[in-house]
Amino acid sequence: MTTLAYNGETAIPALAQQRRHQAHHALGTDIDLTLFGSDSDQYLQAACDLIDQYEDRLTVNRTVSEVMAINQAAGQHPVQVSAATYTLVRQAVELSRQHFGFNALIGPLVKLWHIGFTNAHVPEQSAINERLALIDPEAVICNDADFSVLLKVTGMELDLGAIAKGYIADRIQDYWEAFGQRAGMINLGGNLLMVGTSPLHPDGQWRVGIQDPTTDRGNAIASVTIGPCSAVTSGIYERHLEFNGQSYHHILDSQTGYPRQNDLESVTVFSKASIDGEIETTRLFFAGQPIPDWATQRPDIYGAIFVTKQRELQIVGLSPEQVTLLDDRFTII
Repeated sequence: MTTLAYNGETAIPALAQQRRHQAHHALGTDIDLTLFGSDSDQYLQAACDLIDQYEDRLTVNRTVSEVMAINQAAGQHPVQVSAATYTLVRQAVELSRQHFGFNALIGPLVKLWHIGFTNAHVPEQSAINERLALIDPEAVICNDADFSVLLKVTGMELDLGAIAKGYIADRIQDYWEAFGQRAGMINLGGNLLMVGTSPLHPDGQWRVGIQDPTTDRGNAIASVTIGPCSAVTSGIYERHLEFNGQSYHHILDSQTGYPRQNDLESVTVFSKASIDGEIETTRLFFAGQPIPDWATQRPDIYGAIFVTKQRELQIVGLSPEQVTLLDDRFTII
């Protein structure tokens, strides 16, 4: 006779469907962590602790962190950092040198515009030109021998905000999987990572909503049925500056110094690793349209959905059967 018990206690019925949840605030956003089938909250708390530890190292929103130490020494001397911070910094710098839209040195330009804050304004061209001189990724020296980073010019700033959430989400997944956790959801302020097989649906697939760019966060215009994956979105709908009848969004082009102009409201990338989702949403948003043969040689990039200002959805990589339209104001093309 089989007894549903462990450690002398009665087992939890339908344990695989049981949900444990923890809310947290870090990285400047609201975070939601969920585990299914876990018998303890310790893995949720440990994930929150991991987020806090990475924020302590990577943030530029406090005066003290490893990245801030690099910025404060700009134009003076290199700064040695931890192996984890150095690895992420070097990757960010290498990506920035590819000039596809991602630029980890764009901080001085972002602070000049300050879109999303009460003192946001359209800068003078002379001020923009000054900042453009401070955002060159070629003016960074990463030394593999001692894990040190030097920003060559005084006033340069490194900011990993466009890549850090994805990196941290991947580390949480690594931690959960190392301790045998089978399924969960990581939501770092809208950056999603679905771990394992979904216990919420008989087919084991997750349902991921595509945000309505015309309303507040949480309203979906479409649902994507997909296996374990990350879903990361770049969009212009959350932070705006309205001035003289024009609308300026927060995604700045390091080539011009102004917000990137194209026909997109947003682009969402589905990938195995969340950090790749961060990178590829930026690549596709700056391209403004599907890129020929994009990710066809990468089985770890699953697809993307573009949402245009004409309320059209364009699907790339995913099958049409995976996408369900939820709002008839939009059309799939």
